[in-house]
Amino acid sequence: MDEHVMEALGKAKVVIRNGKVVEVGEPQIDYCPLFHKYRGIEKLTSQVIKENMQFRIKDFGMCTGERKLEMADFLSFGISETLSTLLDEKVIECAVIVCEGCGTVIVQDPKLVQGIGGRISGIISTTPLKKIIHTLGENKVVNPETAEINQIEGVLKAINDGYKKIGVTIASAQDALKLRDIERQHGDVKIYIFTVHTTGLSREDTEILFENVDVLTACASLHIRNVAEERNTFSVGASIPIYAPNKDGEKFLKMRVEKIGGLKEKKNAKIPDPLI
Repeated sequence: MDEHVMEALGKAKVVIRNGKVVEVGEPQIDYCPLFHKYRGIEKLTSQVIKENMQFRIKDFGMCTGERKLEMADFLSFGISETLSTLLDEKVIECAVIVCEGCGTVIVQDPKLVQGIGGRISGIISTTPLKKIIHTLGENKVVNPETAEINQIEGVLKAINDGYKKIGVTIASAQDALKLRDIERQHGDVKIYIFTVHTTGLSREDTEILFENVDVLTACASLHIRNVAEERNTFSVGASIPIYAPNKDGEKFLKMRVEKIGGLKEKKNAKIPDPLI
């Protein structure tokens, strides 16, 4: 039996086994502007979340061996869109990301980064799906036997595989600190850190992230918005901003702006509710 656990819309716990949604928890937020815009969802409930997850399984094979792994840009701005742009422009050589069915994986193809990261929510745990692992390459997966999610080991594997410019997604402030230690230990390696799935972060962890990462998404985090405002942090996007705490991150977001032909002004932008 395969089992995949994620925190989906509104950070609700979702469990999928053998291609079926078997458990959906209560969401921690009631409204997400992205799902309102793209799916017409005005209020997040367990039933609505279950229906959306079942749609994803049917539409592109999420959490199954029939997973469609490539995709063009979905959002103007998102972490996967930004990473895809950096791969396109040869700013980074690979991205260490997480995919259901294989866990932490090293990816070089921009369409794969977008197809994997742009379609899924925060994955907590997953089990191996041989078709996905075969497609992505067993030698690119940190642990094809267990589908372990371990971004630190993913970056170490990328370094051992010879990559020097590495993008990596994380959801943990402690991972950010460990990655900066690894970077200091490998003087010829540059690690660019992208933070995802930030709803519910503590103030302490938020400040650690702002000191150590290159790009982070606001999600429904109150502390990220507050710290970003206090620090006058460069950002793009209105409803769910993406922030660049340092010059590298700012350069990356500006590259993305240029790639999509500039930003459109968005008046009266709706934001997640509540912010937590």
